[in-house]
Amino acid sequence: MIILVSGFSYIGYLQLNMFSSSNKEIPENADYLIILGARVKGTTPSLSLQYRIDAAAEYLNENENTIAIASGGQGPGEDISEAEAIKKELMNQGISESRIFIENQSTSTDENIMFSKKFISNEMKVGLLVTNDYHVFRGTSIAKDYDLSIVGIPAKTPAISIPRSYIREYLALTKYYILKYTPL
Repeated sequence: MIILVSGFSYIGYLQLNMFSSSNKEIPENADYLIILGARVKGTTPSLSLQYRIDAAAEYLNENENTIAIASGGQGPGEDISEAEAIKKELMNQGISESRIFIENQSTSTDENIMFSKKFISNEMKVGLLVTNDYHVFRGTSIAKDYDLSIVGIPAKTPAISIPRSYIREYLALTKYYILKYTPL
């Protein structure tokens, strides 16, 4: 019984943090935003990635001095990198190519942040992270580990993938905590 109560309490703690992280006030005129990659089918963004792109494009169209860092490597079944798919779609939505930087080596959220950081100068203080709502908490937590103080822009999560995405995120957060707080 204690294990069951502890498990539900832990999931509640994670869910509360996931909810609060995706409901923060989004500052205007950020210096940069990082769009985290997600699966690409051939050259077409998955619905999860398309929602991220749409949220980023909306912000970028309203904040013309913000630069975009499209982040994500090329995985199996992908004809182009996730970053290239993001760039292509942002340009289709009216974002100038000169505002888009490509980080196409990453294979994880940690690498997305680590490799994207090279495009962020010391003068850039206000940053944003665009990912699906369930993923904002972990993404911004990892960004803090790299000394980036950023706020998340939550993109919708496709309804069909909500159960799988949340279960996967609970496991990913658990792994993140274990790696961060357990001495090796």
